[in-house]
Amino acid sequence: MNNILKQDIMYLQGVGPQRKQILEKELGITNYGGLLEYYPYKYVDRTRIYTVRELSLDMPFVQLKGRILSFEEFDMGPRKKRLVAHFSDGTGVMDLVWFSAVQWIQKTYKVGVEYIVFGKPGAFNGRAQMSHPDIDDASSLQLNEMGMQPYYVTTERMKKAGITSRTMERIMKTLLTKLPPLDETLPDYITKPLHLVSRDEAMRGVHYPHSQREMQKARERLKFEELFYVQLNILRYASNNRRKYRGYVLPKVGAVFHDFYAHNLPFELTGAQKRVMHEIQHDMNTGRQMNRLVQGDVGSGKTLVALMAMLIAVDNGFQAVMMAPTEILAEQHLATIRQFLRDMPVRVELLTGIVKGKRRKEVLDGLVTGDVNILVGTHAVIEDTVRFDNLGLAVIDEQHRFGVAQRAKLWAKNDNPPHILVMTATPIPRTLAMTIYGDLDVSVIDELPPGRKPIQTLHKFDKQTVTLYNGIRREVASGRQVYVVFPLIKESEKMDLKNLEDGYAHLQSVFPEYQMSMVHGKMKPAEKEVEMQRFARGETQMLVATTVIEVGVNVPNASVMVIMDAQRFGLSQLHQLRGRVGRGADQSYCILVTGYELSAETRKRIDIMCETNDGFRIAEADLKLRGPGDLEGTQQSGMAFDLKIANIAQDGQLVQMARNEAQKIIDSDPECNSPQYAMLWNRLRQLRGNDVDWAQIS
Repeated sequence: MNNILKQDIMYLQGVGPQRKQILEKELGITNYGGLLEYYPYKYVDRTRIYTVRELSLDMPFVQLKGRILSFEEFDMGPRKKRLVAHFSDGTGVMDLVWFSAVQWIQKTYKVGVEYIVFGKPGAFNGRAQMSHPDIDDASSLQLNEMGMQPYYVTTERMKKAGITSRTMERIMKTLLTKLPPLDETLPDYITKPLHLVSRDEAMRGVHYPHSQREMQKARERLKFEELFYVQLNILRYASNNRRKYRGYVLPKVGAVFHDFYAHNLPFELTGAQKRVMHEIQHDMNTGRQMNRLVQGDVGSGKTLVALMAMLIAVDNGFQAVMMAPTEILAEQHLATIRQFLRDMPVRVELLTGIVKGKRRKEVLDGLVTGDVNILVGTHAVIEDTVRFDNLGLAVIDEQHRFGVAQRAKLWAKNDNPPHILVMTATPIPRTLAMTIYGDLDVSVIDELPPGRKPIQTLHKFDKQTVTLYNGIRREVASGRQVYVVFPLIKESEKMDLKNLEDGYAHLQSVFPEYQMSMVHGKMKPAEKEVEMQRFARGETQMLVATTVIEVGVNVPNASVMVIMDAQRFGLSQLHQLRGRVGRGADQSYCILVTGYELSAETRKRIDIMCETNDGFRIAEADLKLRGPGDLEGTQQSGMAFDLKIANIAQDGQLVQMARNEAQKIIDSDPECNSPQYAMLWNRLRQLRGNDVDWAQIS
């Protein structure tokens, strides 16, 4: 059966060599199997016939059955004509209107023949009309055959070559009549309990459904199958890793941890922090290598949780390393950790590109002898010259900033791979985390530490700058500092820089009494560092920047974040930028500045930002608005979302269902070789042959 799906589409009626070339170039479709998996994006109900008398302007696409009474042509200027056909079904008369292909229409459709016309009702001069309707001969069209009409996405190039959605529909119909019943790709013990239709029924029902219900059942089956094999692959990979890599057993919560907990803890842990600590402690005590993702909004106390995990490693005679994506972030982690530990006998050192010469040698020697307990650094920590005495735990901050190969180097720093704790302040919706980070256990810190006030987010139009500037003056007068962020708006870096420099000059003229720093991506790292440090030390009151400050600036005294042209930013980016303030005990503000003309989607984004500070709600909304492929973190993780019918944003329940079923298979057959599951493993191998290996991503 699979052989027929490999047949070349060129020989399918309605395709031919020229169309095949276009379909291959535009959609990557070369064979029957690829064509079958080119699913419709919407359907229109063709099961009901309306009458002219029933038509109203608010109706969607509808169909009517009647006859053309006469044609009328109107000149619309040089070489332009409007063709009107007066159409009646006995209850009234309406106009069918065309602005192109006039001669072809007059040649093809005849007065007095009964047709079914289909289109969107409109009106002109008080009379019902339909522009460029679909027309079929009523005698050749069985109404019960029409069902739900599928619509296929077509590109400009396809349309120019005459491959419209209707063309695709006809080609698909031809293919379905040629195909024998399709082989099953899911066994009965999965499909029966879940009431899923067969693959053959689903494929025919998705392209040519006779009812809404048939279409929904077909789509549910195909979505489930797609998600099931994604999850099976991820869980297979995770299961192999767990069996292959033994983890160090770290059973002791000892003197160092207890001393820290009793005397140095700056505040009572939140319930969420305690829960995540229990999960980490349990992982490090099981004898299998921990792979855990800790998600939490900016300021939720992830660094403190990571430090306590590192202290457990130290109590058990191991070293720990924390890897951050930038030097400034690494230095901030170092300062935070040293501040937490104060005078405790735990040696913490920094290793980045700027640690050189004698200092670097001291750090490297201390790692080999075991005198350095905790190392904080950038990707410099994975260089071959860096050797540990006994590395037991690696903490990776904002892991999507690191490549797979870089992360893998950490694994080679001890005889067994160390426990891995991944932290991210980019909240990822659960359904997405289960797919992107499917081989990681996920923990969520969803409470802010006591004493933190929620950031107030306000929307201002760019004509309301007087009140904005007055607000900034009030905050600076009470000793606070302000960020002003400009977007990267043009393809050209020169234009971006000019936009930022113009903004900077304008702010200098408005606030001549303030000291200002400016930071952008074209500056050398050292120059950037100098400006950021001036701001961090309070020498400048305003930091004017592009989005380079999105990750890794911790200035508790900064209480205002102004985002210019906020409509140009995505939701997760706005949320990340907002997280730069609200780090002290003072009330903080985020001001989103836009023009008056906003699209409906932009307005929705701005409203969500003003309504909530909850990063997970924002991430869910972002996923729904933008789809998974655009989300911060999914691109960097090397993740290509090649789902053809499922949608992770909308099919959360199916993702969970697919994962549960896949987990049952892995639990029952961890070696992936039981004859009982041969169909599944063969299908997975087949899919992996043509596609991305979903498991290799985190």
